[in-house]
Amino acid sequence: MSEFKDFLNENLKDNEFKKEWEDLQPELDIIRAIIDARIANNLTQKELAKRTGIDQGDISKLEKGTRNPSLKLLKRLADGMNMDLKIEFVPKKVAKY
Repeated sequence: MSEFKDFLNENLKDNEFKKEWEDLQPELDIIRAIIDARIANNLTQKELAKRTGIDQGDISKLEKGTRNPSLKLLKRLADGMNMDLKIEFVPKKVAKY
């Protein structure tokens, strides 16, 4: 297992850390989805910027998690990658005891 996964698994035993990690998950999921979609389309950040009119530096900030995207910005990114934007609500997983 990687050092990060070991670190994460150890720290997830702490309830306060676990709550913070779970609270960040939606943000991390969006970042991962942006990066995965861009890579799947064989696009660099610069190419995506040209397609969308979004500054390459802003795309970099989105992918680093230092900027939160609006729905309008996510739609522009999706359009630039010839994709549909889909946002959904899913039931929470219930812990079994």
